[in-house]
Amino acid sequence: MTHLQAGDPAPDFVLHRDDGSIIAKAELIGNPVVLFFYPEDDSGGCTDENQEFSTLSDAFSVRNTFLVGVSPNTQQSHLKFRAKYDLKVPLAFDPDLLVIESFGLWQLKKLYGREFMGLVRTSFIIDAEGNIARIIRATRIKGHAAKVLAALDEVLASDRN
Repeated sequence: MTHLQAGDPAPDFVLHRDDGSIIAKAELIGNPVVLFFYPEDDSGGCTDENQEFSTLSDAFSVRNTFLVGVSPNTQQSHLKFRAKYDLKVPLAFDPDLLVIESFGLWQLKKLYGREFMGLVRTSFIIDAEGNIARIIRATRIKGHAAKVLAALDEVLASDRN
């Protein structure tokens, strides 16, 4: 999996969104952030995941948490993907893999006996101070967004204590 662990400072990142704006870790300090990394726009599992996060986007918002999906796709791919499925979640593109690699998610994968490099589907909850609070590998796509939201609630509850 990733070389990062809960409690580590999240890597610094600057991501470009599909709407042309920029997201930087430094600008997000003060509120929690959820980055969910997914392999590919418009594939079955990635579509399901993005739709589930979109359905729950208001729940993340009322918790003052910035939610963004990150993939190696391009801005144009994200724009088509968002429009096709009416996605509510901001999408960031990282075709050069700079942020994906800094989070340790570009790894050797195996599928049907074939080895290839690819993105390991994982979500990170980053606390208001910029540290990794939770790392949640998406072992099952269905329900992953709800699992991340439940973990966020645990993090927020522990921050209040």
